[in-house]
Amino acid sequence: MKPRRDSDVLLSKFGHKELLFKFLVIGDYGVGKTALVRRYTEGRYTSNYKITIGADFAIKTLDWDPLTKINLQLWDVAGHERFGYMTRVYYKYAVAAALVFDISRIATFQSIRKWLCDLREKLTLPDGSNIPVVLLANKCDIPCPAISTEQIAKFCKENNIGAWFATSAKENTNIDVAMRYLVENVLKIKFDGGICESVRLRDKLTIREHTGCCKL
Repeated sequence: MKPRRDSDVLLSKFGHKELLFKFLVIGDYGVGKTALVRRYTEGRYTSNYKITIGADFAIKTLDWDPLTKINLQLWDVAGHERFGYMTRVYYKYAVAAALVFDISRIATFQSIRKWLCDLREKLTLPDGSNIPVVLLANKCDIPCPAISTEQIAKFCKENNIGAWFATSAKENTNIDVAMRYLVENVLKIKFDGGICESVRLRDKLTIREHTGCCKL
């Protein structure tokens, strides 16, 4: 008999399976992370969100198929610089991440490099590979974006990010699609044996060459 995994609750008597996955939602403050999480988990939107202190999380339950239920914990990690030292704690047990920037503010896109490096230096799958990541170009409802689709696609290609989506919490654009993309990738890794009890935090930061971490 296989040992029970922390991420699973197996209802074997009925042939049902219930899974629990922790996803990170990271990026600079003010890019709309909280709005995205609330829209996805609660189906509502408001522009009056307070700055996240440390981290907050919300739960979304998906009836993935007739025999599988997936509970997603979406961790909304504070984007303000003064909270950055705590990311190692918040990353623990996460199996995927959404990196968010504001498509109308180029500085938030430039900061994605920092967030991606932080994530990949601190968190890996048990085999040492990177967890699945999706890039969200948020606030796509705002006209005249500051970053072109070519720039975004180039960044994803150079940094091995499998997909990006233009999202809007206000108009509920592409949020479900982006999260489904992450779930599908996590399930593929899981059932290929890549996720056992959890991913692991790196024991120590890997020293990389200046240009060897992420590219922008």
